[in-house]
Amino acid sequence: QMQLVESGGGWVQGGGSLKLSCVTSGRTFSSYAMGWFRQAPGKEREFVAAINWSGGRTYYAESVKGRFTISRDNAKNTVYLQMNNLKPEDTAVYYCAAEYGNGLVTTTNYDYWGQGIQVTVSS
Repeated sequence: QMQLVESGGGWVQGGGSLKLSCVTSGRTFSSYAMGWFRQAPGKEREFVAAINWSGGRTYYAESVKGRFTISRDNAKNTVYLQMNNLKPEDTAVYYCAAEYGNGLVTTTNYDYWGQGIQVTVSS
């Protein structure tokens, strides 16, 4: 089993920034592609960003492209999501997820999930 623990969420005014972290344990982190998803109240969980196991390839949802940056530090078993120019519509519970292999997965078909962390953006 892999454990994933998110941190860095909270409340921010529109236009502000937050950086989410997801620390993993239990499996070889560098063998997993990582993703970030979010779920707003009453909505389905949606893809935000993904990164391959080396960090050399990334992919973003159109709604966050140019504002969010996914990165990873394999020495620290951690994946990050830097969120800039936040908008009220970015308000959601954010989840990190791990998928064994080197692909960039945009569906929810990941092997392991964190418990989620709340991000609230006020207008």
